[in-house]
Amino acid sequence: MSSAAEIYSSMVFDDVAMEARLPKETYKALQNTIKKGMPLDPGVANVVANAMKDWAIEKGVTHFTHWFQPLTGVTAEKHDSFGQRKDNGKIIEQFSGKELIQGEPDASSFPSGGLRATFEARGYTAWDATSYAFIKDGILCIPTVFCSYGGEALDQKTSILRSMEALNRQSLRILKLFGNTTTTSVMSNVGPEQEYFLVKKEHYDARPDLIYTGRTLFGARSPKGQELDDHYFGTIKAQVLDFMKEVNEELWKLGVLAKTEHNEVAPAQHELATVYTTTNIAADHNQLVMETLKKVAKRHGLVCLLHEKPFAGVNGSGKHNNWSISTDDGINLLAPGKTPYENAQFLLFLVATIKAVDEYQDLLRMSVATAGNDHRLGANEAPPAIISVFLGDELNGILEAIETDTKYVSKKSVPLKIGVDTLPEFSQDTTDRNRTSPFAFTGNKFEFRMLGSASSISCANTVLNTIVAEELRIFADELEAADDFESTLHAIIKRTIVEHKRIIFNGDGYEESWVKEAEARGLYNLKATPDAFHHLLDKKNVELFERHKVYSTTELKSRHDVFLGNYSNVVHIEALTMTDMVRRDILPAASKFAGELAERMTKESEVLDIPYPNRCPYENETLKFLNANMTAAYEAVKKLEADIAASKSITDVEELAYYYKDTVIPDMTALRVPVDEMETVVPSNEWPYPSYGEILYGVR
Repeated sequence: MSSAAEIYSSMVFDDVAMEARLPKETYKALQNTIKKGMPLDPGVANVVANAMKDWAIEKGVTHFTHWFQPLTGVTAEKHDSFGQRKDNGKIIEQFSGKELIQGEPDASSFPSGGLRATFEARGYTAWDATSYAFIKDGILCIPTVFCSYGGEALDQKTSILRSMEALNRQSLRILKLFGNTTTTSVMSNVGPEQEYFLVKKEHYDARPDLIYTGRTLFGARSPKGQELDDHYFGTIKAQVLDFMKEVNEELWKLGVLAKTEHNEVAPAQHELATVYTTTNIAADHNQLVMETLKKVAKRHGLVCLLHEKPFAGVNGSGKHNNWSISTDDGINLLAPGKTPYENAQFLLFLVATIKAVDEYQDLLRMSVATAGNDHRLGANEAPPAIISVFLGDELNGILEAIETDTKYVSKKSVPLKIGVDTLPEFSQDTTDRNRTSPFAFTGNKFEFRMLGSASSISCANTVLNTIVAEELRIFADELEAADDFESTLHAIIKRTIVEHKRIIFNGDGYEESWVKEAEARGLYNLKATPDAFHHLLDKKNVELFERHKVYSTTELKSRHDVFLGNYSNVVHIEALTMTDMVRRDILPAASKFAGELAERMTKESEVLDIPYPNRCPYENETLKFLNANMTAAYEAVKKLEADIAASKSITDVEELAYYYKDTVIPDMTALRVPVDEMETVVPSNEWPYPSYGEILYGVR
């Protein structure tokens, strides 16, 4: 068996492969493009393409693809062969610089929010040289952006690259003011933690709701859930361990350093975390992680569920987005250092982030809004829909001291004794973790905990980069015009703390009192996706994105329509799946059992001649219970069907989304109640679907 070091990045045309295969001048020119953003000469592209082709062919590759991330939330690829026919009827394997740099997929068949009509098919993919090409499933994959014929972004990657450039531009202005003459670029970095569920394929195949929607639309609770906390960090089952081992190997080959794996809180739930890397590459890698989890699971007789809330009553799955800012010469701009109170540069970047989160709460909430994530937020270790910032006691004390112009007395790290003489003392971290906080400072980074497990990390990080860039821009404008840098700097930090401390909350985000307090502070509580996207086109948000050239107004309107349309489509599919399951499987099964009970009761009266007072009440009471719930389910399914039909008359995308939120989802909730009640009395061998207990504890 090969070691991790031997297989790591073996399927990636990375810096090592490029340096070994490219002429020195070509390699140098490509590095200038990758690291400094300089234009790529077509002649250089031809040399790179030829070397990339030779490398891939040596590994058995015959086809290449421009690998891109349309607004579907997943990746897309169209495979082309290296082979080209010669005049003598033979073929030769070729790959030109033009083919490397640009492709042309059909843009009308992907979500565009009206940017592309069916008859306007042309769209372009363009190589992102900052993200290495790789081989997946025997295909050379070239990471690309995807845009329309008119140049509008139709993907996730374009905007994240633009936002990174905005953050770089404004951060360099700030660093220059602090006398930094060595840093040439600033980048955001991300380390996403990916949660997921594993279930047996046979159970998945027996559940239409899992097949069509990724979550269970019905299901009575299992007698045992996560109450004992015995699954969290518990011994990993052999079948799951074999799966994890193969996932790691596949990801390592692709240059994705999967570092941490463990059981999560809910039964059948697990987590995988990757090592930090530049944000756009982290976004590419996370897409590969999700794809690999699903692909490898099937080879082990399992199915990987990435839905944010596949099972009611237990934890949902998120994607904790650990975000930081660093320089090309190795400085983490969110690292407090030993004396953060005196570290003015750190404090300026810190308060810029706090101000950004406060002023653009709506955008941050929008960036994680999906139909699936709406089910997850607010409980079971998922943060609430209210955005707030957690800083911990020490940083909070520092900001309070600055605000009040008082001397800060550092608590410093103190030895934490744990009562076992054979163990060494270790220091207590002065920044605790807060699982209920949507946006928590965790030592030298912020953990944005609101992302859903199935989502791309691109949107959230595009927003984060852009809103922080905006606050740095405002600070830089003021500091560059200042006569006294030090006093102006102090004034900015203090003023920002005073004006934006409402967003800082170090308490329990699940408490009902926090909802009332947040409302009193003037914070948003955008509970559902339509509520969040309602604010995307607010004037301040449009001006923000246009100012930093991250999105145009046209692109924002496109995303507004695409993502709200997706929300409506997801709920619509779920509603149709529910009606189908109830009509074809659930009501017939319940009715069959009710008939058996009625027949048994008739026989008892006619054949056994058991008088009613002496009869066991089980049949009679169960029959009444079933009839009541069958009636309720039948009425509920009829109402749901009628409301689904009524949705067809609504043409406005936002109005339709609100209709699904306010009318269809309550219908679905009402239908689920009697169905789940019936599952508790119908014999398990007669209920048409595997139960929660079977699914959650099926992998052994």
